[in-house]
Amino acid sequence: MVPRCQVEILYFAKRAEITGVRSETVSVQQEIKALQLWNEIETRHPGLADVRNQVIFAVHQEYVELGDQLLLLHPGDEIAIIPPISGG
Repeated sequence: MVPRCQVEILYFAKRAEITGVRSETVSVQQEIKALQLWNEIETRHPGLADVRNQVIFAVHQEYVELGDQLLLLHPGDEIAIIPPISGG
């Protein structure tokens, strides 16, 4: 069994409007794929399903798209859910 840890989820822009919070602490597996993490967050806030294709995580200050990337999380880590970054 994979150990769990408490992490801080930060919501920005429309994601904060949908959830009604700017941040919250959640318990997740320490080793989790980005898409699995999103699914856990979406279970807490079903309204986020509408923006699923418009989401990027920032984990350890690095951008991570939703997919099969394995995230190695530690207690107290911050995971930002931000709008996609547009280039210029």
